[in-house]
Amino acid sequence: MPLSTILSENRHYWTGRSAGYSKINQTELATAQREKWKSCLYKEIAGHFPGKDLHGLRVLDVGTGPGFFAILLCEMGLSVTAVDLTPSMLEEARRNAGNLAEKIRFLEMNAEELNFPDDSFDVIVSRNLTWNLPHPDKAYTEWSRVLGPGGLLLNFDANWYSYLFDTEALSAYEADRVRAAAEGIHDANIGENFDIMEDIARRIPLSRISRPGWDLDLLGRLGLRAEADESFWKKVWSREEKINFSSTPMFIIRAEAV
Repeated sequence: MPLSTILSENRHYWTGRSAGYSKINQTELATAQREKWKSCLYKEIAGHFPGKDLHGLRVLDVGTGPGFFAILLCEMGLSVTAVDLTPSMLEEARRNAGNLAEKIRFLEMNAEELNFPDDSFDVIVSRNLTWNLPHPDKAYTEWSRVLGPGGLLLNFDANWYSYLFDTEALSAYEADRVRAAAEGIHDANIGENFDIMEDIARRIPLSRISRPGWDLDLLGRLGLRAEADESFWKKVWSREEKINFSSTPMFIIRAEAV
């Protein structure tokens, strides 16, 4: 099926950003962020499957980008499938995975239209993807379809680009920019054609919706038992991330297929 206009624009935008975004993942892999995230992912998954050997557990990383989650999950011994809409992101992911690339199944795929049978996975993970989708309800429907009974969905996201529609969010966003400059750190919201992403963000639904309430309501209607932790960012963000994104704190959504 042909991609929608916004999905095509997304793929074009992220193709242009793939090398730069990959450098962000490479920094995460080379710093304390690697163990912070790996520890959190392990605790979330092991806590959901108490007493179970996690080796070989079937995991789907949706919107893998340059492969950060896929690499960590593979190092943990899980059986990892990683999908992304953008071929150049998958190329970066394979490169970043190094020797692990042969153990990870990388596939080009639309998060809203997964080509997997029902109940294909025990765990689904995603980071900073849902906000960017034109039909996030379709994505959640697909994710719940391919998640097996008792399976775990972990979605890490934030209210990205809410400042385009909310004056308080805009003030907080602008304060982040001032603080980043004052602290002398790289401002992650400047450069790389962000004006193009702002244009896309104005036309996708979640930019103007307060989350994670929306997600929890939808997941409940899909038959999943879901909860959110809006302070999760404190566990994994670096000092630079906390300065850059304090106006858009990352939350985690945990959902169980019942």
